[in-house]
Amino acid sequence: MAIIHNTTLKPTKLELLTTWLPTRPWYTGTGTPELTKAGGFRLDDPEGEVGIEFMVAVDSSGPEPVAYLVPLTYRAAPLPGADHALVGTMEHGVLGARWAYDGIHDPVLRTELLALLEGRAQAMAQSISATPDHEVTHSYAGPGLPTGPAEVTEVTEVTEVTEVTEDQDGTRLALPDGTVLRLHRRPGHTAPEGAVGQVSGAFDAPDGTRARAVFVSLRTVPKD
Repeated sequence: MAIIHNTTLKPTKLELLTTWLPTRPWYTGTGTPELTKAGGFRLDDPEGEVGIEFMVAVDSSGPEPVAYLVPLTYRAAPLPGADHALVGTMEHGVLGARWAYDGIHDPVLRTELLALLEGRAQAMAQSISATPDHEVTHSYAGPGLPTGPAEVTEVTEVTEVTEVTEDQDGTRLALPDGTVLRLHRRPGHTAPEGAVGQVSGAFDAPDGTRARAVFVSLRTVPKD
């Protein structure tokens, strides 16, 4: 299981996201984000090489606070072919240089996310080592999902449903079996109509309450 180090990061994750978020089509702000970490969870890489974190960051720069879901992966070396997905680099006080990526572009995160949906992986606490996060729930009613990175289509910013769309509503990843995975970058309270699976979690809302929301959903696209 991943070990959470109590150490320094330069720059911090939120500092990286302050620069990166405004470049995303689903970011609704108009100025520089004012971010606080509001929650999230982690997944373990079975190989122990890649850090996997699903972070909820709340932006308070606008008239109303907005919560954003940002899946991140942390690597000790650049991920080949993923320069377009690089959020930034950090210096970790224990592990040294780390490359942080928008995790939906990372095959390790994609594989473990599908495993979570099917119940083959356990959501872990965001900031405590070797501790399950029981606030994260998952469901899936369908055939077996792809189990390896090679079975997931490449992530690109295109409009066809057969690949991936990154638009004002979030990020959509097509799987080879016709199932579409959607990251709800601005998490909502319910899954979209027709969803056959979902991952939900909790985060600290700006009003001080503990809010629940759908982070990820799956639906099946009818074939022609």
